Amino acid sequence: MFESLSQKLTGALDRLTRRGALTEEDVTAALREVRVALLEADVALPVVKDFIAQVKERAVGQDVLRSITPGQQVVKIVHDELRRMLGEEASPLALAAVPPVVLLMLGLQGSGKTTTSAKLAKRLQEVEKKKVLLASLDVRRPAAQEQLAVLAEQVGAACLPIVAGQQPEAITRRALESARLGGFDVLILDTAGRLSIDEELMAEAALVRDIATPQESLLVVDAMTGQDAVNTAKLFDEKIGVTGLILTRIDGDARGGAALSMRAVTGKPIKFLGTGEKVDGLEVYHPDRLAGRILDMGDVVSLVEKAAATIDQGAAEAMAKKMLSGKGFDFDDLFQQLEQMHKMGGLSGMLSMMPGIGKIKDQLKDAKIDDKAIKRQQAIIQSMTKIERKNVDLIAASRKRRIAAGAGVEVAAVNRLIKQFVEMQKVMKRLKKMGQGGFMRNIMPGLRSGGMR
Repeated sequence: MFESLSQKLTGALDRLTRRGALTEEDVTAALREVRVALLEADVALPVVKDFIAQVKERAVGQDVLRSITPGQQVVKIVHDELRRMLGEEASPLALAAVPPVVLLMLGLQGSGKTTTSAKLAKRLQEVEKKKVLLASLDVRRPAAQEQLAVLAEQVGAACLPIVAGQQPEAITRRALESARLGGFDVLILDTAGRLSIDEELMAEAALVRDIATPQESLLVVDAMTGQDAVNTAKLFDEKIGVTGLILTRIDGDARGGAALSMRAVTGKPIKFLGTGEKVDGLEVYHPDRLAGRILDMGDVVSLVEKAAATIDQGAAEAMAKKMLSGKGFDFDDLFQQLEQMHKMGGLSGMLSMMPGIGKIKDQLKDAKIDDKAIKRQQAIIQSMTKIERKNVDLIAASRKRRIAAGAGVEVAAVNRLIKQFVEMQKVMKRLKKMGQGGFMRNIMPGLRSGGMR
């Protein structure tokens, strides 16, 4: 997401930072490029006008133009205004209420509302430690209730049993009663959607709202629909009342205008961003971090949080002890590392959060970084016997051919993996010789001098 916008914005701002001194004309020319980039990204015109006006007012002041690093000052101003446009800070769910807290899921058909309901249930259970009940009120779309039941099972959440022929208002009352009697902390009501907004849809949603009196009415919108998503949000808020937004398919929208416009136009906070169809593809919306990603400043905080959530601390400590004790680094260890990388979104997902990654995009493209390579490498390791995983020296030509056939790859791919593995083994042996104290003595001077690669 934001790939094209990020490249254009950073290109315009980089030209400013390379200048030793700036004039008002330099800033005006750069902001002209920024304006075009935002409009091409499908950001609403009123939002663009306000953004440019705010940046220009601050950027052409004497304190900026006469500072030692005027270009960097302008970049900071753009970052601050971008964060303001995106909503300043994260807006958590209102869960501090007498249980069951009701979350009403609204949206058009195809926006990803049902999948998002399951993703939200998973997050509430794992992160917030809440007991969640899901209930489908969609009696119109074929198999909609069955779909939610399947997804609920996948995330380990309870789902209200289906009663054939029951209408949304009756399902709502039954769900409320079941949530109270079952001691649930949160009740998520997945309402029906339509291909377009109509009076019948709004009347049904309003009836459910009046019965359930939800703490949060969350509108799920497809970011790929651009400004249509913004218009949908405005209409739902007028008719039903919306407390927060969830943008789905963020990974599929290269322009990102909906996300940039949504907060400014509707005045409603974006709560979450949804990516992909997998049930763990939901992240908290942090405006400051998103602004950093757009300006190629990275999002190291989110990367660390993702690592903390996915990496098995015990397994990581056990591997570190194994390396320092000299017991050897084998293919089983490598398989675990590849699995952890996959859980964190693959190499491309991790790189996308690193500062300055946009400036080496062409080099990365030439390097042909492919997240499928992780799965291919895991397949190669799985095709090895237990003894081969422990002793790489046993893997001769005939064994390589067998392993390649089992993994569905060329022998060259097996050779590449073995070569990489041998290099890693050499590093581990050096760590063993250093020991923990020696490792720190050798590492720290390099960090202090900036000599570490």
